[in-house]
Amino acid sequence: MFGGRSGEHEVSLLSAASILKAIDRTQFDVVPIGITKDGHWLGAGDAHGLLEGDQSAVGRRLRAGDPEATPGARLLHEGIPTLFAPEPAEEAPPAAGALVPAQANPRLDGKSLDVVFPVLHGTFGEDGTIQGLFELAGIAYVGSGVLGSAAGMDKDVMKRLFAQARLPIVKHVTLLRADWEQQPQKAIRQVEAALKYPVFVKPANLGSSVGISKAHNRGELGPALDLAAKYDRKLVVEQGVGGAARRGGVAAKARELEVGVLGNDDPRASVVGEIIPGKEFYDYEAKYLSEGSVPVIPAKLTKAQTKQIREMAVAAFRACDLSGLARVDFLMEPDGKRRIFLNEVNTLPGFTQISMYPKLWEATGIPYKELITRLIELALERQAEKTRTSYTRD
Repeated sequence: MFGGRSGEHEVSLLSAASILKAIDRTQFDVVPIGITKDGHWLGAGDAHGLLEGDQSAVGRRLRAGDPEATPGARLLHEGIPTLFAPEPAEEAPPAAGALVPAQANPRLDGKSLDVVFPVLHGTFGEDGTIQGLFELAGIAYVGSGVLGSAAGMDKDVMKRLFAQARLPIVKHVTLLRADWEQQPQKAIRQVEAALKYPVFVKPANLGSSVGISKAHNRGELGPALDLAAKYDRKLVVEQGVGGAARRGGVAAKARELEVGVLGNDDPRASVVGEIIPGKEFYDYEAKYLSEGSVPVIPAKLTKAQTKQIREMAVAAFRACDLSGLARVDFLMEPDGKRRIFLNEVNTLPGFTQISMYPKLWEATGIPYKELITRLIELALERQAEKTRTSYTRD
C-alpha cells in the first residue's frame, strides 16, 4: 500500500517501486494498492499508474530511489472507484475481534489479503490511523501498531517516553499553535528562557524533515514557528547540538547517526551509520533533492560508542512499544565530551534500495530482498501473537 495524502507522497512512491521490483515473487503474490494525493484508493492496474505516469507532473525529480525502479513516479489526481475491504481467506475463520465486511464480494481484485505492507510515510500512514483500520479488519500488517505508530510520529509524546526510559534527549519546549498565534511574544520568551540559540523548530507530527527550520536568533524564530505551524497544532523547539565555536565564529556541526532496528519482542540493532548533510542540517531538501549529503556506513566510532548507540536504539524501540522496523536517529556532539543524544524514531522510514534503513541492514548482513521477506514474516508473527489475546469473557 503506497502513496497517501501526506507531504511524503512522492517518497512513498519511490519506496514502493523499489519494494515491488525486489520482493520475492516466488513466495508472495503481490497486490498493489495505491492511494492518491487526494485520498482515492486504487486497485492493481490503476495503482501502477501512480508509478508509471509522466514525471513532469511531479516537478523536480527526486533523487532517492533506483531510477530503473521508479520511472516517472508522479501524483495522480483523477478519482478512481473506491476499493472494498478485504476479508480473510476462505479456508481460515475471521480473526478474533475482526469485522466481517457486509459487501457481497468484499475482496480486492478477487483476492483475499494475508498481510499488508504499508509503505505510507508520514501523516495518515505512519501515525496509527491506517494501522487502526487494519486492526479493525483483523489483517496482519508490517510495522508498529496503533500506539507505537502514533507515539513514533508525535515528537512531543516520543520525547516524554524517552525521558521516562531515562534515555538522553536534548532540551526542548513544546508549544501549541494556538498559543503561538494568540500570544507570540509570550511564546518567544518561553523558548528563550529554556533554550539557547541556535534552536530547531519542528511540527510535532510530520516526517522527512518537512517544516523543520534552524533558527539562529529571535529574528529567525518567528518565521520558523510560522512554518512549523502550517503542518501541525503542536510545535517542538529543540536546543541545537554542536561544538564550541571555531575560528571565524562558526560552531562545529553535530554528527547525525542512524541505526536500523528489526524485530518484535526481541528486536536487534544494525550497524551504526552516519549522514554528513550537504546543507546545514539534514532537511527534506538534503535528503531527497540535493546531491551533497553523504552516508557513511559503518560510522567511524569507537567500539564503546557503537555499543552505546545500538543499545540506546533498542531501548528507544521498546520505550515506544514499536514492532517490525524502525530507524532510530541520534545526535553526537562533535567536540568536548562527545555526548550522544537520542533524537527520534521513524516507524516507516524510507525504503528505497539506497535509503539508509535498507543500507544499514545490508551492511549488517541482511540484503534488501531478504529484509522485505523478514518484515512480512514479523508481521505474521505479530498477528499470530494477537490471536492469543481474548477480547470477551469466557
